[in-house]
Parts: sequence; C-alpha cells; structure tokens
Amino acid sequence: MSQIDELQARITAALDRIAAGLEARSAKADTGEIAALTAQIDEERLANAQLAERVRSLHEKLAARDEEIARLTAAQSDRMTKLDRDLQALRRANQQLRDNNQALRTAHQTGVAEPHLINKSMLTELEALRAARAADRSEVDAVLAELGQVLAGAEAAEDARDQTEKM
Repeated sequence: MSQIDELQARITAALDRIAAGLEARSAKADTGEIAALTAQIDEERLANAQLAERVRSLHEKLAARDEEIARLTAAQSDRMTKLDRDLQALRRANQQLRDNNQALRTAHQTGVAEPHLINKSMLTELEALRAARAADRSEVDAVLAELGQVLAGAEAAEDARDQTEKM
C-alpha cells in the first residue's frame, strides 16, 4: 500500500503541476488578450478624439457661415431699403412731372403763358431724372452685391472640395 500511496502522491503532484501550468498559460493568454483589447480601446479613443475635433471644426465653420449669412442678409436688406426709397422718389417725381405737364397743357390751351410753370416743370423733370438715376444705381448695386455673393459661394464650395480631396 505504500506503493499506492507513493503513486497517488506522484499523480497528485503531477496534476498540481499540470493545473499550475494551465493557470500560467491561461494568465499569459489573458494578458495578451488584455493587451490587444487595450490597444483597440486606445485606437478607438484616438479615432473618437479625431472625430470630436472634426465635429468641433465643423461647428466653428457652421457658426462662421451663420454669421456671414446674417451679415449678408443685413446688407441685402439695407440695399433693398435704399432701392425702395429710390423707387418711391422716382414715382413721386414722375407723378409731379405728370401734374406739371398737365398744368402746362391747360395753360397752353387757354393761351396763358406762365413762365413759372415751365420752370417748375423743368425742375421736376430734373428731379425725375435724378431719381431715375438713383434707382438705376441702386439696382446695379444690388445686382453687383448678389454677384459677389454668388462668386464668394462658388469660391467657398471650391475650397471645401479641395479640402475634401486632401483628406
């Protein structure tokens, strides 16, 4: 029986060594797996940081574009207000010119020559010409401003396309 006890002790010792070896091997595998997972987490954190930076950059660009749109809208509104004022002045001057011409026709038909009506008509005509010129100038300014916005938008789109191609 002492042989059995001895064999049993040897088997137990061998099983203990096998268990210890398996645990060591399992620990090494876990350490390798942990290292691989840690590397993946680090890569994902880096990618997340890059995406967060890109989102921040896009938000800044969006805010800048919003400010630019607000500025352009205000400028457009100012131009439209000026154009409206010029057109109203043109309409008033033309109406006054029509009224003066009617008075001149009436005076001419009755045979009464009134030089002040002629002077008033000429002054009104000059005012109508000035108002027409101001209205034309306002229209040209509005068209030029719109063209400038279109060109700026085209340049911005081209810059964005160039940046996209670089990525």
